[in-house]
Order: sequence, then C-alpha cells, then structure tokens
Amino acid sequence: MTENEKPLDQAVEDELKGVPEHLREGGDEAEPLGEALESLRRDLEAARQEVLYAQAETQNVRRRLEREKDEARAYAATGFARDILSVADNLARAVQAIPETLRGDDSMKGLVVGLEATQRELEKVFASHGITRIAAVGLPLDPNQHQAMLEVPTTDHEPGTVVQEMQAGWMIKDRLLRAAMVAVAKKPD
Repeated sequence: MTENEKPLDQAVEDELKGVPEHLREGGDEAEPLGEALESLRRDLEAARQEVLYAQAETQNVRRRLEREKDEARAYAATGFARDILSVADNLARAVQAIPETLRGDDSMKGLVVGLEATQRELEKVFASHGITRIAAVGLPLDPNQHQAMLEVPTTDHEPGTVVQEMQAGWMIKDRLLRAAMVAVAKKPD
C-alpha cells in the first residue's frame, strides 16, 4: 500500500501529528475558541460603530466650524457698524437741521451739497455691506425691530402703529444691529 492508498483516517491522523490536542476539531477548547472568535467579532463590530460615530462627529464639527467661519465673515463689521451709526445719525440730523433759506444761499450751497453727498455715500457703503435701515413709521410695532419709547394718544392711527421715529433702526444682513426707537399710537383716554 502506497502513501496515497492509506486509509483516510490514517492520512488525517498523520496530518494532525504535532498539533496539540486542544486545537484539534472536537478538542476541549474548541468551544472556548468559538466563544473567543464571537467575542472578537462583537469587539470588531463595536469598534466599527465607534469609528462611524467618530467620523459623523468629525463631519458635524467640520460643518459647524464652516458655518461659524461664514458667519464671522458676514458679520465681522458688526461692532464697527454699530459704532458708526452714531456718526450717520449726527450727519442726518445736520442735513435735516439746515433751513431752506440756507439751502438756496449761494455761499452755503457747497456745504449743503457736500453734506448731502456724504450722507448718500455713507448709505451706499452701508448697503454694500448689507446694512439696511429698518422701516418704522406707519407700520405696526414689531418688538423684534422696534423699541417703543412712548405712546401717543391719537385717533389718526390704529393703536400699536408707529407714528414717529426718534432714532433709526438698522439691520446687518438678517440680524438686528440696532432697534428703531419709536413712538406708538394708542387710543385717547
């Protein structure tokens, strides 16, 4: 009988020579190895889940930082714009305070035209940076944009309607920069 003609059991036995008994199929530790393998599979699946969660968290952080960067860029001028609003208010008061007699006077005409041109240029710069004036007079009081400073008894307007603007309100893009200070109509007593 040649080696190829050995009975199958004998060939298997020859192959398994030198292999410890506990590693052979059906050995004592076959079941603990299966448990260990299953434990490793569970650990691998848990590690996969942790990696997925970490990737999702990283993506969320990346999106949040990108949004914050965009907002910082869009609203970077907010502090400066708030400070320059008082200059715009004073310029508007100066233009409004010029009497009609001086507007027609040739010696003052250059000053008046210069002040008005400066005011237009300031409004143009505001608009280019997304800074817009809040409409107030004639509109219903909007507590998100208007700050009611006083109530005026009147029958000419519906109660809650803005009848006078004491200080202009401004928005920067979609955010409130400064609320408009207004007087609101109320029913007479």
